[in-house]
Amino acid sequence: MRYHIWTIGCQMNVADSQRVAAGLESLGYRPTDNAAEADVVVLNTCVVRQQPEDKAVGRLNQLKRIKRRHPERILALMGCMVGVRDPQPLRQRFPWVDVFLPPSDPADLWRLLAERAHVDEARELIADAEARRRAIGRPDLILPPSAGEQIVSGYLPIVLGCSHACTYCIIPYRRGTERSRPPEIIVEEARQMVAQGVKEITLLGQIVDRYGYDLPEFAAATETPLVSLLRQIHDLPGLTRLRFLTSHPNWMKDDLLRAVAELPKVCPHIEVPIQAGDDEVLARMRRGYTVDAYRRLVARIRELIPGVSIATDIIVGFPGETAEQFRHTYDLLAELKLDRAHIARYSARPLTVATRSFQDDVPEAEKERRRKALDDLQAEIIGEMNRRLVGQTVEVLVEGWQERRQRWFGRTPTDRLVFFTAAGEWRGRLVPVTITWAGPWSLVGTVTEQSPDRS
Repeated sequence: MRYHIWTIGCQMNVADSQRVAAGLESLGYRPTDNAAEADVVVLNTCVVRQQPEDKAVGRLNQLKRIKRRHPERILALMGCMVGVRDPQPLRQRFPWVDVFLPPSDPADLWRLLAERAHVDEARELIADAEARRRAIGRPDLILPPSAGEQIVSGYLPIVLGCSHACTYCIIPYRRGTERSRPPEIIVEEARQMVAQGVKEITLLGQIVDRYGYDLPEFAAATETPLVSLLRQIHDLPGLTRLRFLTSHPNWMKDDLLRAVAELPKVCPHIEVPIQAGDDEVLARMRRGYTVDAYRRLVARIRELIPGVSIATDIIVGFPGETAEQFRHTYDLLAELKLDRAHIARYSARPLTVATRSFQDDVPEAEKERRRKALDDLQAEIIGEMNRRLVGQTVEVLVEGWQERRQRWFGRTPTDRLVFFTAAGEWRGRLVPVTITWAGPWSLVGTVTEQSPDRS
């Protein structure tokens, strides 16, 4: 028996897919890259923009032919395309899909498999899924056994959903309101991940800094709840690195920044989106801060965390964005010189305030022109930063082997991608690499010495 999982979208989807894979493998299924030969196919979808939704629909239409030839095979649609609402409209649109799974909730897949064959084996998975739904807790399978030590860097959700409701964002409508998971469950899952060979854990949340504010155990806490969680996971034996994302400017407190600086395993890398560099656009987005507040936050991050790298997100072509307002964003990016910028064209999403209240009046060609202008600027900024690293030695956690180019790859604590060529098995090891070439998106170097395995 074989399974195939197709995943698109954010790191939360990757984590959800890994859990589904682990459950399927506990039932005796083995992975395959070919959907045509799989007994169970799961599409884990994203609809944050139109493009990934279109890709998911395209995959569904391709799989329709396979279902006609093999009606006994199971096709599951999962993730934000399903959301937390009644999937009946999707059932009518895609009648060849067997089961529709909300984000982070595969319980109905386990029920279907129990009905088909795996009655006893699936009951425990159903109980786990129901417990997670009720308590957003209970440790369950984290990584598929077939992955083994191949997964060096793993994702661990700690906050599900979001209640901030930026006007452009569909996440609250598809993943539900914000819910923090109990700290003891998260720590236990982190321990399981390390036991399965994970060296680096990234804690996930739509607004990860808001972790714990809805939990009674943190009601009287004077410390940011995320700081307490970081300290607990940091002390797990065998863990090499710890990260978290994504942050929100309104919720980044100084004690969190100090914890990043003080805890050796926590990487000095912060992802905190600006989204736009103009106050009027930020107000229409309902972001809750000003450009100057963001500017001061960047300065504070750099002051409190030596050697930090900062990543941001930017949306171009938001409804009503004028050429002058876009120029403000361009100038801010040029001024702040951040280490990474994820740049996206605005895409109208159903149910969101922006779609209901504003006209999508920036032409697509102009959105693309603005996106490319920012992308070119960011390439210059990060290219200049990376060139300063030539001749320096950086610490790289090796994540895997690039077959096409026959070389190893990994990341620095500041999340820079590094490639190197060396004989032997390096996966999961911390190695010193001297940089010999630098581009805007990656670095190339040589291993300077044999590095002991820090496991």
